[in-house]
Amino acid sequence: MPFDPRFGLGLAALGRPGYINLGHATDLAAGHDPDAMRRNAHAVLDAAFAAGVRYFDAARSYGRAEEFLADWLGLRNIAPDTVFVASKWGYTYTADWRIDADKHEVKDHGVETFRHQLDESKAILGKHLRLYQIHSATLESGVLEDVEVLRELRVLRASGIQIGLSVTGPRQADTIRKAVSLVLFDAVQATWNLLERSAGEALAEAKAAGLRVIIKESLANGRLTARAPIGVLGEQAARLGCTVDALALAGVLARPWVDVVLSGATTPEQLRSNLGAVEVRWDADCEQALAGIVEDPERYWHTRGGLAWN
Repeated sequence: MPFDPRFGLGLAALGRPGYINLGHATDLAAGHDPDAMRRNAHAVLDAAFAAGVRYFDAARSYGRAEEFLADWLGLRNIAPDTVFVASKWGYTYTADWRIDADKHEVKDHGVETFRHQLDESKAILGKHLRLYQIHSATLESGVLEDVEVLRELRVLRASGIQIGLSVTGPRQADTIRKAVSLVLFDAVQATWNLLERSAGEALAEAKAAGLRVIIKESLANGRLTARAPIGVLGEQAARLGCTVDALALAGVLARPWVDVVLSGATTPEQLRSNLGAVEVRWDADCEQALAGIVEDPERYWHTRGGLAWN
């Protein structure tokens, strides 16, 4: 299978037993104790690396994702200059490995959280850490106007680690434009998929301004897979002879401003299906037929907020 170097692997579903991807519990049928999840994460990382993936994205709030990734990098003796490792700060994992936790993560974009989470990420990932991102920045959080945080980010950037932000919610575009105006960030990570396209123009502007554009949740947490059939999406996939998820990812890769698209696969089989997107010829018929599934951003994010953890 050919490979597109824009593919990366996100570890949100690999580092903790609870997540909002549809069918996540089924994906972890082999067990969700830490050792079982470590083995599973390493199997997915092995499959990704063998396929050519060199971009890996974690976060402090992804349970043990940073730890699993660091263990894998060490066991496979992978040098820092051969991969690109990104992580994020701003959320703290609070579920204590429980799927039925009342809260799985707590958000805090204050400078003290930045300082101690940066220390934690550096201790785990060491020299492999290349990009450190604000996790789910919004205008409402005030993080892009926090003088202390911005000062610390500049210091980190001057040390040689790139800085970025991920964005979330129906006002992603506004947050991206605010970040670009600061002339501070090296990368922006945003949700863009066939259902939620509202950040597209702002991401094109960010790309033009020199930021790396990273796409997360390209399968809408499983809503753009065979687990949540959308008739016209299935019809187009059948026409092109590919899986539904590969077609949805091909739609992302068709955007000229995309630098990295993250697979959120939980199993090697899911990853291989995702990577099949490189063999899909996204065409004008797809563009026209699938324009009708776009959702209003408020509706999309309301639906996402209602997804069950597992």
